[in-house]
Amino acid sequence: MMFTCVAPNCSEPAHRHRPALLLRKGSLKTAGRLRAAPSTKTVRDKKGRSLRVDIHCHYQNPAVAAKVAHLNSGQYEPSGKFANALTREVNVKQVKDRGPKLSTIEVRLKDMDRMGIDIQAVAPAPNQCFYWPEPDFGRELAREVNDRLAEIAATWPDRFVAMGTVPLQNADMAVAELERCVNKLGMRGVEILPNVNGKDLTDPSLGLEKFFAKAQELDIVIFMHPLGYTQGDRLMDHYFNNVIGNPLETTVAVSHLIFDGVMERNPKLKIVLPHSGGYLAHYWARMDHAHRARPDCHTVIKKAPSGYLKKFYFDTITFDTQMLRHSIDKWGAGHVLLGTDYPYDMGEENPVKLIESVPRLSRADKEKIMGGNAARLLKIKR
Repeated sequence: MMFTCVAPNCSEPAHRHRPALLLRKGSLKTAGRLRAAPSTKTVRDKKGRSLRVDIHCHYQNPAVAAKVAHLNSGQYEPSGKFANALTREVNVKQVKDRGPKLSTIEVRLKDMDRMGIDIQAVAPAPNQCFYWPEPDFGRELAREVNDRLAEIAATWPDRFVAMGTVPLQNADMAVAELERCVNKLGMRGVEILPNVNGKDLTDPSLGLEKFFAKAQELDIVIFMHPLGYTQGDRLMDHYFNNVIGNPLETTVAVSHLIFDGVMERNPKLKIVLPHSGGYLAHYWARMDHAHRARPDCHTVIKKAPSGYLKKFYFDTITFDTQMLRHSIDKWGAGHVLLGTDYPYDMGEENPVKLIESVPRLSRADKEKIMGGNAARLLKIKR
């Protein structure tokens, strides 16, 4: 079965095309009323190529960005707070240069076709996970972000599935919005940050145990994406709060989810980690050793930490075939998913070539990583 491509001027013979009317600004109304997107059905094109799904990509809602512009939200974001003047200047230019990719669907579709991506699991730009406002306003912003993402997925159901955001600063509101995302908007998951205003996700004051329990009950994906390291005083220069801080933030958050027992109490959680899971693939044995050697490292969990690590899923953003090979060897091809971090400059521009170039990787495993694993987690029918 071919998938529908709406990118202007696309000449790929394996794509089925429909009129470009839906691409014009304001044309979403022509797609009908918003509804939960039906399951995408893509098997293989006539050349035999398997499905390719990008688990890690972002959309910025320009209306919501304008709504909070006067509040200087960057002061609450570690990525902006712990950055020198040159980094801030480069980031401003990046947002300007890549704005069309972040927010314009026709540009995105062209890029997807160029990169060989059939479907994006599109999630909010990380700075549009609004945990810093008071809860009512945070919920309002989350709903606006989610409604637009759901609209995109409903309009182009064979090119996008949506992952939303929830106001984690209030656990009850987060659970309610999660249920709305899944049951009313047809979303396949949610993106969360690895901390809530500097508090670990397992901090008892947040009460997020009910959120994780609900995510497991609904059988949806949690995509946990960092926004810089929260204690980045030593990471101000050289974009270190992204280069080093993002994988470090993921590593710390996952360690808390394991050692504080969230993964033990919710064994069927489906959590996807960006940037290949930070440093976890390369230093898991130290965690296991600490668990064996020290009583303060097994106050909650009984099994070795690496056993819980194997329950997570990891994207392919490593920028190196040997590092990706190591990740696959450690976690298994069934737990590694194609990701790009589209459209940011720290993303992978050629994810298909990266996967194809991994040594000693079977065709079956390549197909899992390219899209089969994501299709299974996101319930994309093939």
